[in-house]
Order: sequence, then structure tokens, then C-alpha cells
Amino acid sequence: MLMAHRGARLTAESSLTMDDARDRDVTELLQAWGRGDVRARDDLLPLVYRDLQRRAQAYMGRERAGHTLQATALVHEAFLRLVKQDRIVWQNRAQFFGVAAEMMRRILVDRARARQMTKRSGRWVRVTLNDALQQGGADDVEVLDLDAALTELARFDARKSQIAEQRFFGGLSLEETGRLLGLSVATVERDWQAARAWLYARLTRKPTNDA
Repeated sequence: MLMAHRGARLTAESSLTMDDARDRDVTELLQAWGRGDVRARDDLLPLVYRDLQRRAQAYMGRERAGHTLQATALVHEAFLRLVKQDRIVWQNRAQFFGVAAEMMRRILVDRARARQMTKRSGRWVRVTLNDALQQGGADDVEVLDLDAALTELARFDARKSQIAEQRFFGGLSLEETGRLLGLSVATVERDWQAARAWLYARLTRKPTNDA
């Protein structure tokens, strides 16, 4: 029993060590890229691609059928936009995925707006709200409505809006969000719960009839 416990602990410690080593590798490559090392940028993609793909798939899985953008295309377009960010001083992995979340949000909103202009309808960009915000019911929201709600939230509480953006579009964990924003996990969790409740109320609010 004692040997099994020690074995499990060693396995966990080994996993943490591997994760820490990977984080260090990503951080070193990001910092080298920031100094102008193009080879570091190219070496970075294989290390972050799987995480980007997982995050994109998690988001796209919440979309209603009918969307034309696939997770792979979303990752590629986001990375191309990231490559063009020459004013960012890259610091660490959490920061990179935080910026990636912003890129994905912009891409999805831009595509939703373009299709809305073409089709005069937003049904193809509806996402399942309870999957995203973990609330009861099976309400759906449009990407453009979610973007507008996050923008509205940012006007009076920028931190909660940023946390919601990272959680929803970037798929960052509470720990990753905390590292990105310099907050404790407890603070991130508390703000995420508040932001989630506000967004749910805002996005499921029935329009008033002025007549």
C-alpha cells in the first residue's frame, strides 16, 4: 500500500516536472521570438499547437451546426495573427494563450459579422449558453451577442470581462487565468462566477415591448 502511494506520488511529481519543463521551453522560445529570433517562432508552433487545437475544438463544439469555420482553420488564422503582433513583449505561456484567446474572439466575431451582412441572419453562429456558462436550461446565444455583452461588462468591470473572455474563448483554466492576470485562483474563481451570472442574466434577458 505504501509502495503504491509512493509510486502515485512519483508519477504526479514526474508529470508536474514535465509540465514545468514544457512551460519553460515555451517561455524561452517566446522571449527569443520577442528578441527577433524567427527560428524560435517556428519552433514554438509544435509546442503550442496541440493546446491551441484543444481550446479551439472546445469552443467550436459549443457552436450550432452550420458554421463553416473548423477548429484547425481557427488555430491557423489565430497563429497567423499572433505572428504579426510585433508590439507585444512576450513573457510566458499564459500570456501567449491569453492573447490567442483575444485573436480567436476577433476572428469569430469578424466572421459572424461578415455572414450577418451576407445572410441577414445570425443563426449559424449560435452557441450553447449553458455549456459555456454552466447554467441551467438550454438557452442559445449568438457570438455577436456574447461579444457585445463582454464589451458591456468591460465598461464597468474590465477584470471580470477579461476573465470571462479567457475562460470562454481561450479555454484557460482558473490557474492559467490567474497567472495571466496576476491574480489568485480564489479571486479568479470568485470573479468568474460573478461574470458568468451577469452574462447569463444579460444574454437571457427578454426584450421589453415599448408598445
